[in-house]
Amino acid sequence: MLLVNYCPSYEKAFHIGFLNVTRIEENNLQSKTEEHKMGNPHVLVVPYPAQGHVIPIMELSQSLVKHGIRITFVNTEHNHKRVMNSMAGKEDGTGDQVGLVSIPDGPKFQDNMDRLEQHIEQVYRFMPEKVKELIEQINASNSDKITCVVADNLLGWAMEIAAEKGIKRAAFSAAAATLLVLSSSIPKLIDQGITDNDGIPTKKQMFQLTPAIPAMNTAHFGWTCVGNEKVQKLLFGNMVRNNISMKLTDWVLCNSSYSLEPAAFDMDPKIRPVGPLLASNRFGDTTGNFWPEDSTCLKWLDQQQSQSVMYVAFGSTTSFDQTQFQELAMGLELCNRPFLWVVRPDAYPAGFQDRVGANGLIVSWAPQQKVLEHQSVACFVSHCGWNSTMEGVSNGIPFLCWPYFADQFHNKSYLCDVWKVGLVFNRDERGIITRDEIKAKVEQLLENYKYKANALNLKEKVMKSIKGGESYCNFMNFVDWVKS
Repeated sequence: MLLVNYCPSYEKAFHIGFLNVTRIEENNLQSKTEEHKMGNPHVLVVPYPAQGHVIPIMELSQSLVKHGIRITFVNTEHNHKRVMNSMAGKEDGTGDQVGLVSIPDGPKFQDNMDRLEQHIEQVYRFMPEKVKELIEQINASNSDKITCVVADNLLGWAMEIAAEKGIKRAAFSAAAATLLVLSSSIPKLIDQGITDNDGIPTKKQMFQLTPAIPAMNTAHFGWTCVGNEKVQKLLFGNMVRNNISMKLTDWVLCNSSYSLEPAAFDMDPKIRPVGPLLASNRFGDTTGNFWPEDSTCLKWLDQQQSQSVMYVAFGSTTSFDQTQFQELAMGLELCNRPFLWVVRPDAYPAGFQDRVGANGLIVSWAPQQKVLEHQSVACFVSHCGWNSTMEGVSNGIPFLCWPYFADQFHNKSYLCDVWKVGLVFNRDERGIITRDEIKAKVEQLLENYKYKANALNLKEKVMKSIKGGESYCNFMNFVDWVKS
């Protein structure tokens, strides 16, 4: 498979990697572009350059391809390489309709989310210029012209570019609809004195957008959870600009279901649920991972008893200090239950791996959707990221919630307080979740069948939405609009 890099001339040097194609030679590229004459729907998809954003919008792209819509999927160069490497040798059945392309990372790029000022500069100053150039180069080539732009809702500048060029446009949210209505409520937050004009909370407090939406903590605003005050003001300023840009959208799609958060969708009818977007819905594999999946864990799960395994995974950005990491490891051991733990290599307690033996399996990255579908999984110890939330809920899995920052705390509120499919770990006076707390909550969750029953009932409601329900209808209407 060709590694695709951004180049100044689309026709002569802009290489395209296609999903499910092992290699494309340059002399074949011209014949392929001849097959895609002007007039066919061609969507440019622009994800926010982070793992949790790439996977769901890639799933949307794969679903559109099934309806004959051509996709050009734009990653930054660094993420593009990671996606291509993780896909090596995989087949996904989408033919040559999904083109994976890259744009440069930017002059100050570092693969380190701790350098947030550089990251913000890359996303909001450098990417817009390169995406605009890409659209112009594609539209000047012999390929199908770009007829629609679908971009992450955090990239409002993509809507501005599309509007400027008279191209159809849609925003896509990889997070809960509640986060979209929180963003659009920023003027109200300022007017009511909950934040100042720069988005900084006037004090730590709980508040509700409506009585039907769980209370939120001002300490968990996405723009105040990271970086210093300068970075927080930059993030908030971009959110305010995005609110203006979102008014340019023709559609706002959300990877959620009306049955999960009806009050949020009722607050803004323009937001259309199209979720849960899962690879299993199209009988395919998840695409867009930044790391290769270790599928050997599925064979290990086959050897475990039904409803016995604790699945432990905290997404791509969560990190623990050494004390918390050790307590987690000892807590898993203390539970004396089979566990599958997704974690990068770290310093385990002395003798830990020898003691747990075959009772526990540790992998660096797992095929999470397939894991959660497996009959041996009893519960999900999760950071409560929205992708993980949707994947667990869609498979009827009870949760043990360990939120880390930002919207994860609000997702936890849905899981524990509204849907009642999970329990949250409590921290001690040091801010540590202890081994004894882990053992106690695991036992409480798994010994009370009401959590599993609630999870199965919620699964039924959610899956109906994509099998002829509201999410399915919204998606099909969107397909018709793209093709019109």
